[in-house]
Amino acid sequence: MDLAFTPEEQKFREDIRAWVRENLPKDIAHKVHNSLHLTRDDMQRWAKILGKKGWLGYGWPKQFGGPGWNAVQKHLFEEETALAGAPRIVPFGPVMVAPVIMAFGNAEQHKRFLPGIASGEVWWSQGYSEPGAGSDLASLKTRAERRGDKYIVNGQKTWTTLGQYGEWIFCLVRTSTEGKPQTGISFLLIDMKSPGIQVRPIVMLDGGHEVNEVFFDNVEVPAENLVGEENKGWTYAKHLLSHERTNIADVNRAKRELERLKRIAKAEGVWEDIRFRDEIAKLEVNVVALEMLVLRVLSAEKSGKNSLDIAGLLKIRGSEIQQRYSELMMLAGGAFSVPFILEAMEAGWQGDFPGGAVGLAPLAATYFNLRKTTIYGGSNEVQRNIVAQTVLG
Repeated sequence: MDLAFTPEEQKFREDIRAWVRENLPKDIAHKVHNSLHLTRDDMQRWAKILGKKGWLGYGWPKQFGGPGWNAVQKHLFEEETALAGAPRIVPFGPVMVAPVIMAFGNAEQHKRFLPGIASGEVWWSQGYSEPGAGSDLASLKTRAERRGDKYIVNGQKTWTTLGQYGEWIFCLVRTSTEGKPQTGISFLLIDMKSPGIQVRPIVMLDGGHEVNEVFFDNVEVPAENLVGEENKGWTYAKHLLSHERTNIADVNRAKRELERLKRIAKAEGVWEDIRFRDEIAKLEVNVVALEMLVLRVLSAEKSGKNSLDIAGLLKIRGSEIQQRYSELMMLAGGAFSVPFILEAMEAGWQGDFPGGAVGLAPLAATYFNLRKTTIYGGSNEVQRNIVAQTVLG
C-alpha cells in the first residue's frame, strides 16, 4: 500500500492551491481562519464561485456535470480549500441529497434538481431528526399519506441545520406502519415555500441561530417528488449517511485548526509549558493517524480494491478530534476565550487585546457548538456498535 502522492497528484494539488488563492474572497478566509460568524451571503458567495467553476459538486461524475475526479483528487481539493480558509461546502445539496438523486432518482428528477444544486443557486436542508427520533432514526413519526397524485405530510423535524435559509428540504417520512420500522420509510423532496411549513429557530447558548424546528401541517407534496420507490427510503438514507459520516470526519479542517491552536498557544504564552505542548502533540498524532486512515481508504479505491467499510470509525475519531482541539484552544486562551457578545463581533471586535489574546472571543461558542459532533450523524455510541458488527465481526 503506497500512501505517497504521485507527481501528477502533486501537480493537481498545486493547481487547486493556485486557483483557490486567486478566487477565495479574502474577507471570507479571514472569518474562517478566526472562527467568525459566516452569513448566508458568505456561504452562498463561495458556493456560487465554486459552482461557476463546476466544482461545487466536486465529488460528482462527469455524466451529471461534475469534474469526474477520483478519490485522491477529491481529498486534495478538500485539503487545499480547508487550509486556505474556505468555508466548508454546505453539504445538504451537493454532498448529501445529490448522490441520492443520482443513484435512485429518475431522469426527470436529475434534470429538475441537479443543475440548481451544482450552481449553488438552490439551498437545501435536511429533514431527518425528530424529537423522538435522532440516533434511532427508524422511530420517526412524520407521516406522508398518498392521496392521488400527491402526498399529505404532517409532523415535525428538529435540529434542522441552517433550515432558515432552506428553499428545498429532503425528508424521511413514514408511508407505512407495516412490518419493521425501517420498511415503511420513504424519501421525499419538499419545496419549503409550500403552505403549511413553519420554520421555528432554536437559539443556542451563544445567541446564534444555526438549527431549527420544522413543522409540517397538511403540506401537499407532488408524488413526482418521491425519490425511488415508496417504503425504500431507509436504503437511500443509509446511502446518504455514508457520505455524511465521512464528511463529518473532516480531517482537513482538523489540520487547519491544529495550526490555529499552535498560534493561540504561542500568542498566549503557554507554548513553553511542556505539559500543554504534550497535549498538542497527542492531538497532532491523532490527526495524522486519522489522515492515514483516510489515505488507506483512498489507496484501496485507487487500486480498485474494496474500500474499507469504516465510515463510522472515521466519524468517531474525527468528531472526537474536533472536540479536543476546541478544548485545548479554550485552555490556551483562559479567561479571554469566554466573552462572546454577538453584536460586538458582528461589528468587527474579536477580543484582540494588547499583548496577546488574538482572536479568542469565538472560542467558547465554538467549544459548545462542537459538543454536537459526537451526537449528530449517528451518535458515537451507536457508531461503535456498528463498527463492532461490520469491521470487527
